[in-house]
This record gives sequence, structure tokens and C-alpha cells, in this order.
Amino acid sequence: MVLTKKNRNRDLPTINERIRFPEIRVIDTDGAQLGIMPPSEALRIAEDKDLDLVLVSDKANPPVCRVVDYGKYKFEQEKKAREARKKQHTSDVKEVKMRYKIEEHDYNVRVNQAERFLKSGDKVKATVMFRGREIQHADLAEVLLKRLAHDLQELAEVQQTPKREGRNMMMMLSPKKV
Repeated sequence: MVLTKKNRNRDLPTINERIRFPEIRVIDTDGAQLGIMPPSEALRIAEDKDLDLVLVSDKANPPVCRVVDYGKYKFEQEKKAREARKKQHTSDVKEVKMRYKIEEHDYNVRVNQAERFLKSGDKVKATVMFRGREIQHADLAEVLLKRLAHDLQELAEVQQTPKREGRNMMMMLSPKKV
């Protein structure tokens, strides 16, 4: 892509002389409103304090600008964005695999695993695998998956009912919204 003068200006922040509105609402460094005035007057006030005039919201009517140190303002914005990214939890899909002939203790271990995954906010994909002729007993696998869903009903809701895909039968559970 060729960088024309128009494209280069679009990437630059809207501060000082780049604010092109007939009137703007100006907020001082301490948060007090200075009122609605033309950008040239607001820029003069900012320059008197050796600070920048920064466009905060262009959606408002009139647009809102703030008298601040632009470097410090930009740093604060980036810091807020980093904190927001740190706090968000991405929900992963964790898998619990078993066979339809599973013993009771092993089944309880799988239930506990799924419970732990759901409590940490992840989705659970419960899979029953078939080998050889076991695929004839798909009905038993479906009963097992429905039992798992019933055992986890306080924590999870069934996102996808048990369905067969090749030599596996799977079901998706997602954590209940509290």
C-alpha cells in the first residue's frame, strides 16, 4: 500500500492543530469544564500551560477535548488496555475421554475432571470412543453421556446433545451463567 499524505494523517492522533471542529467542549487538567469554545482558543489555553489539547470523544455533541500531557495520556490509555487484557478469561474447550464400558471409579474421576474444568470457566467436550465392533453399542454410549450431563447439571448446561462422529460420540457442556 502506498502511503499518501492523506493516509499518513489518518494514523496520527487527533491532538492540537489536527482537531478540526468548529466548536469543542474543553476539560481542564483537574477535570473542570472550561466550556464550549473554538479549537484555536482551547489550543492557546493548552499552550499557556505547556500541555496538549487531546480529542477524547468525537462522538459527543460538541466533541470533547482535554488539556493534558499527551505522552502521559497515551501511557495511561495503554496501561488501561493492558489491565483489561489481563483480566479477561478466554474460555477453552477441555476434553474428557472415556469408553462406554468404563468402571464406576474411572467414571467418577472423569466427572471430577469435568467439574474442575467447568468451575474454571472452560467448556467441556465429553467423548466416548469406540473400537472395532463396539460401535454397535452407540446407545450405551449415549446413555453414559446423558448420565454425565445429569451428574453435572448444577454446574453445566448441555450445549450440544450427544451425537456420533465417526468412531466417537461426543457432547459439549458449557458452564452455567451465574
